[in-house]
Amino acid sequence: MSSLTRPSQFFIAGLGNLTHPSTRHSVGQHIVDDLAARLGIRMESCRNGFVGTGRMNVGDGVVHLSLYKTKMFMNLSGPPIVAKMAELSIRDPERLIVIQDSLDHEPASLSIKKGGSANGHNGVKSTIAALGGKSNFWRLRAGIGRSDGDVARYVLGRLSNHERIYWREDGLDQVIAAIEKITQKVSSN
Repeated sequence: MSSLTRPSQFFIAGLGNLTHPSTRHSVGQHIVDDLAARLGIRMESCRNGFVGTGRMNVGDGVVHLSLYKTKMFMNLSGPPIVAKMAELSIRDPERLIVIQDSLDHEPASLSIKKGGSANGHNGVKSTIAALGGKSNFWRLRAGIGRSDGDVARYVLGRLSNHERIYWREDGLDQVIAAIEKITQKVSSN
């Protein structure tokens, strides 16, 4: 099959804790749910998470997306992410896009990063470890800001109504634009 007829494959994993939905720490999973709804992708339960597959038009082409969120705790999310990628025959870490919360970015903002350290994020640390130390995957860092108080209490606090609406609407537009940019860049290499 020629590369013109076979869409590029990408794996998008939303980090979070299913036990704490709609919290700042689970904004990655929240975004994956909103992305699935927008793209008409049905998420189904699987061994260690929820997965859905679909297509997205990017430029003049189509990319095949697998959306995933793990049932494991944040700090154990790497092994199921990497196992599901392997099951779907996606072996190149550059085709992995992780959506994570970021204390270092203002609430309702999005930043793209490729590679580098985990910056203290346990879900990213776990993913790097599960990839055998490879960190050359993409991260979409959804800003949650910081509080002067206890960090754990803050990240486990619920997303505001404004943030939930933002990630479902304008923020999701930014996420889709970032996915388009990443997939075009990787597919052209």
